Amino acid sequence: QVQLVESGGGLVQAGGSLRLSCATPGRMFSYYDMGWFRQVPGQEREFVAGIIWTGGSKVYSDSVKGRFTISRDNVKAPVYLQMNSLKPEDTAVYYCAARYYRDSDYTYWGQGTQVTVAS
Repeated sequence: QVQLVESGGGLVQAGGSLRLSCATPGRMFSYYDMGWFRQVPGQEREFVAGIIWTGGSKVYSDSVKGRFTISRDNVKAPVYLQMNSLKPEDTAVYYCAARYYRDSDYTYWGQGTQVTVAS
């Protein structure tokens, strides 16, 4: 049973910062690309950021580029999302996801963590 567990969400004022973490209890995700997605009620889930299994390549959505940073530590936890200069429109449930590096689709998902940015 693959399990992804997000943490670090919460309420923050606009302009503030949060750091999300994604843990995988009992399993190493060294050969998995990792990603962060977010979803607002009534809207489709959207891609936020991704990092390949080596950590050598990262990609961001235009809406977060320059404000969010994805990183990984295959020893302590697979992936982090540092979110700076938060805006009210960043409010969403944030999900961690994983895919084997040879696959194209993300196949493992966490339960999500709520991020609320107050104006």
